Amino acid sequence: MKAEEIRRRYIEFFKSKGHAEIRSASLIPENDPTCLFTTAGMHPLVPYLQGAKHPSGTRLTDYQKCVRTGDIDEVGDPVHLTFFEMLGNWSLGDYFKEEAIRFSFEFLTGENNLNLPLNMLGFTVFAGDEDCPFDDEAFQLWRSLGVAESRIAKLPKKDNWWGPAGVTGPCGPDTEMFYWTGPLPAPEKFDPEDKRWVEIWNDVFMQYNKNAEGKYEPLSQRNVDTGMGLERITAVLQGKKSCYETEIFAPIFAALDSVRGVDWVDPADRCASERIIADHLRASCFIIGDGITPGRTDQAYVLRRLIRRAVREGKKLGIEECFCAQVADAVITMFKEIYPELTERRDVILGALEKEEKQFASALEKGTKEFQKLIDRVPAHIARKVISGKNAFNLFETYGFPIELTVEMAKEQNFEVDMEGYEAAYKKHQEMSRAGAEQKFKGGLADASEQTARLHSATHLLQAALRKTLGDHVCQRGSNITAERLRFDFSHPEKVTPEQLKVVEDLVNDAIARDLEIVCEEMDLESARSRGAMGLFGDKYGERVKVYTMGDVSCEICGGPHAARTSELGKFRILKEESSSQGVRRIKAVIEGK
Repeated sequence: MKAEEIRRRYIEFFKSKGHAEIRSASLIPENDPTCLFTTAGMHPLVPYLQGAKHPSGTRLTDYQKCVRTGDIDEVGDPVHLTFFEMLGNWSLGDYFKEEAIRFSFEFLTGENNLNLPLNMLGFTVFAGDEDCPFDDEAFQLWRSLGVAESRIAKLPKKDNWWGPAGVTGPCGPDTEMFYWTGPLPAPEKFDPEDKRWVEIWNDVFMQYNKNAEGKYEPLSQRNVDTGMGLERITAVLQGKKSCYETEIFAPIFAALDSVRGVDWVDPADRCASERIIADHLRASCFIIGDGITPGRTDQAYVLRRLIRRAVREGKKLGIEECFCAQVADAVITMFKEIYPELTERRDVILGALEKEEKQFASALEKGTKEFQKLIDRVPAHIARKVISGKNAFNLFETYGFPIELTVEMAKEQNFEVDMEGYEAAYKKHQEMSRAGAEQKFKGGLADASEQTARLHSATHLLQAALRKTLGDHVCQRGSNITAERLRFDFSHPEKVTPEQLKVVEDLVNDAIARDLEIVCEEMDLESARSRGAMGLFGDKYGERVKVYTMGDVSCEICGGPHAARTSELGKFRILKEESSSQGVRRIKAVIEGK
């Protein structure tokens, strides 16, 4: 079964169970400041998992584009991806374990669904501990559906528990579903340690709240959050060892082959460099499609790293000319029906890739000069000439020099490279990156305090003030809100002057002083557009949306949360204005006095 069919069957199945289909949200999170990217289907639903009313109801389903970069250095093996699609269904205080498990079982085994044999499936449930009891309800539900007890593993919190995202907050047990990928017949007993059992689906039951004392209390609104990776389930159903062997990546590899002038390659024989290029350029297309361009900070830096790593791998394959745009065009064509924003921003995507590739070529040229300086500093009479590991890593980190290129160039001039020192520097860099990633990409439910709600309202006033001061070309390109400050990225080609910033700040404070009511209305998307409501991310909404209006100042499609009146915001003060990436500026601001 192909990915397109799996995606369609999943959505149609849950629609038949009373779920409303919602559109994939942007890769740039609106409601979760702990993440640079949307890493799971639940991220856009944060306010609704916390009790806000969703315009489409209490039963939802979608396919959500996601990016995870915590393991970016692992991409290249047959398993890891940065960009992937997550199939999901949710109950927002509606049904709970029984319906969720029955839905999962029916979709997995139903004749008109995935039609998987029960004897190929294994399951896990939460074993219980001193804090929370064994999830006997989930266990008995699987048994009632005909699952043998030997195929249900009882595992601790580290395996079968979700959350809380921080020290406190919503959390609960989960149940996971596995498929046997080894030789037939499948073992009678399910052993979760056997990697031939591949996880294909996860149902999370948010039924507890962990309080400040570390105790788990029952939640008043119990939610179900599920996730099934499309690429993984496609590979499993097709009997492939890797998602890179499926039709999902075939057009991308074909474009890469065309650039290289090579004939057809067996999908199972694709090398690490080919997989890195395919994954990284696919991810780059979607990130640029959602308004990010390569730069030095946050999402822009991740994007730059993805593109430059793809280019480096291309050079390993012998590609000397620019190739990213040609490969990216295959990605855009492939997803044009599912994610039309890629087609709409095709020129922007291809242009950004071409520019970054050329800039990287310039960086490599500078790196070559730096390499030569290292060579020239070593006296000719020294018998054993060595480039230190620190210097080799600096060439990699600063100029994008692959270590293989440094070794090759060194060998040509009778130099060695201190590989042990390089590996130590690289490992230290990885540890620091991963530590940062654990903070930036930890995911989970964002802070929804009154302070963050006020700052969220301030971003609406800020965007309105920027458009009034700088022009209608200004639109949001991303935001990050914590309890202390807001950060707002917007499209603008040049630095905002201090005089302009003062006008913007005064306009926001004027709106605050007017004590405007912040009105939330639900309506269909067409009505919102006809009213002139701004959409933060174009057309990435469902048929019904929430529109927040602040007098005659601001009217935006948004999920919330917000203050009740502008006077609750206090005094607005801009701390800093700077570049985020090419054509995108960033403002950091606070509100004081509340």
